Amino acid sequence: MIHLSTLLFIGGTEIVFILFIVVLVFGADKLPEIARGLGKGMRTLKDATNDIKHEVTKSAKANNIIDSDTTKEIQEEIDKVKDDLEDFTGSVKRKM
Repeated sequence: MIHLSTLLFIGGTEIVFILFIVVLVFGADKLPEIARGLGKGMRTLKDATNDIKHEVTKSAKANNIIDSDTTKEIQEEIDKVKDDLEDFTGSVKRKM
């Protein structure tokens, strides 16, 4: 059985077709400018998301909403469950 990698439920053929249309519409000389603009936009979005996360965390700590000891204990329990699950699924995968 052959598994093709897909990106957002789009196969390789569709990506090549979309790139072909983009080259036809914008021209090969405009592609680097478009890629730079998309990259800058993605970076701006990522920075804004990180700023919002930082502000929410800072506000929660200032209002004593986040108890670091409790958070660490919960994270340790989550890690234990993940490890147990990985051990279980690993043994199941090996048997198949």
